[in-house]
Amino acid sequence: MNAAISMRSRKGLTGTVAADAGELKLRAYVIAGPALNASDLSFSVEKPGSFLVDFDVPQKVNVRFQFMNTARILEKQLYMTYTHMTGENRTILDGTLLLDPTNKISANYALDSRNLKLRCSYVHRGMATFEPCYDFGKNSWELAVSKTVFDGDVIRASYDMSRKVLDLGWLWKPSFNRDGKCKVSASFRLGEGLYMPTLTAESSWDFEM
Repeated sequence: MNAAISMRSRKGLTGTVAADAGELKLRAYVIAGPALNASDLSFSVEKPGSFLVDFDVPQKVNVRFQFMNTARILEKQLYMTYTHMTGENRTILDGTLLLDPTNKISANYALDSRNLKLRCSYVHRGMATFEPCYDFGKNSWELAVSKTVFDGDVIRASYDMSRKVLDLGWLWKPSFNRDGKCKVSASFRLGEGLYMPTLTAESSWDFEM
């Protein structure tokens, strides 16, 4: 079983509990604000590499269906995902082509808006990852850079040109919990001038039941 707790500067506490049931993965997610209600709950059932079903419990239940499949094209592995969200009536197609074990190209297409995103992931010398992305709907670029430092820690920075949002994050394995992970991140809305960024702190643990 896996558990995680997140602290957000504007949204309070969030908690996730996940468990394995044979080939299935079960997950429950809750937001703990000043008052807990049904809209703060969600559940999911997943069979990795095959399907995933999410149940959000707002005033009107929203269900997300996701189906995965794989194929080979010119000796390259292609991963495909079909996602449909009933509450928003949206359908999204995702595809990822592995060029080699570390580098890949992916595409995301929304059927309702006909918006297409293309992303490339390039790993340089096994230490730094560059991920440029072009959004045809917004006619803008997104760029993410991550680097492995110290003993497996990862620092990451990303910038969304259309929203003018800069995100910074640091992921590490703490000495007191070698099987879990800790993450601290900050989000800056550069288009709104100087202000306190949105801060997030997360920690996760693995334990047997």
